[in-house]
This record gives sequence, structure tokens and C-alpha cells, in this order.
Amino acid sequence: MKSILITALAVLFSKFTFSQTFMQGVGVVTFIQASPGYSTSVTGGFTYSPKVSFMETGNSSLSVGIPVSAGVSASYSYSSYGGESGNLGLMLDAPLILNFNVGAGSSKETERRFGFFAGGGFGYHASSNRASDLFGNDFSYKVAGFGPVANMGFRIGVGRRSKNIEIRFSYMKTLDISKSNLFGLGGIFNL
Repeated sequence: MKSILITALAVLFSKFTFSQTFMQGVGVVTFIQASPGYSTSVTGGFTYSPKVSFMETGNSSLSVGIPVSAGVSASYSYSSYGGESGNLGLMLDAPLILNFNVGAGSSKETERRFGFFAGGGFGYHASSNRASDLFGNDFSYKVAGFGPVANMGFRIGVGRRSKNIEIRFSYMKTLDISKSNLFGLGGIFNL
């Protein structure tokens, strides 16, 4: 009896462990970065979102992904002391996220047309921004740090089984000296 139970658990565990699927998507993202003592900045960019889905069931899964985003930020300011100034900055965002997925996008076999996901992890964010002080002096500052990330969103199935449109909301708190709060909104087409 004991061996039957162990065999059944091994078969069940192997089914969940070895059912893995690679999925990917591309899209656009916007980040709002609020750092204490600095002006709030908005950055836009493109996202490539690869993930490996595992522990798949008919309608749910766990996945590990790295939705890498790269983009640019532009700012313009005018002060009566310094005149006009502009800045073009770069941004890179690379979190490692574990998500729980339900419905559309949870696996390539699901036939659901709507789904959602939520999860968290740890990520890296780097960006350069420009700000002005009270006297009209412009200065550049950079944010580059690691920190915890949380995300959630929903997916709407389009076309064949695994294709879907994903709307993702994210939050990251950098642990660098800036202690930035990063709020993200992204739209991804998963292939």
C-alpha cells in the first residue's frame, strides 16, 4: 500500500514538474518614477517578455519570466534664470518574476479567452533623468538599483489558443540611495 502511494505521488509530481512550456511576447511599457527629493519622471519603452511556464494544469500554471524593458525619457524645462533645457535619458528594467497564472495565457493548451496573473520577484532598474532646483539650475541624476517587484494583470485571448493580449501593472521599490518608487503599465502581445 505504501509503495502504491509513493508511486502515485511520484507520477503526479513528475506530471507537474516536467510539463514546461516556453512562451514569449512583445509590447510597450510606461514607467512613472517617483524619487523623494526629485521631480517625478515618465519613461516609455518596449518590452520583450520571455517566460517558462511549469506546474501546468488545464487552466492554471506557475511561470518564471524576465520581462526586459528598454526605453527613453525626454524632458523639457524652462526657467527665467537658466532659459530652456532639454534632456534625453535611457532606461533599462529587468525583473525576474514568479507568477501564478489562471485562464488565458496560463498554458498553450488552455481554451479560456480571459485570464489573470499575479506574482512577484526581484529586479534591476536603471534610468537617467533631469531635474531643476528652486533656483532654476538643471542637473542630471541617475537611478540604478535592485529591489522587490510585484505585478498583476489580465489577459484576453485572441486568435489561436496561446495568443493573447496582456495588460500588466507593476510596482518596484529600489533599494539604492534614491529609494525610488516605480509604477509600470504595460501592454504585451503574447505569441
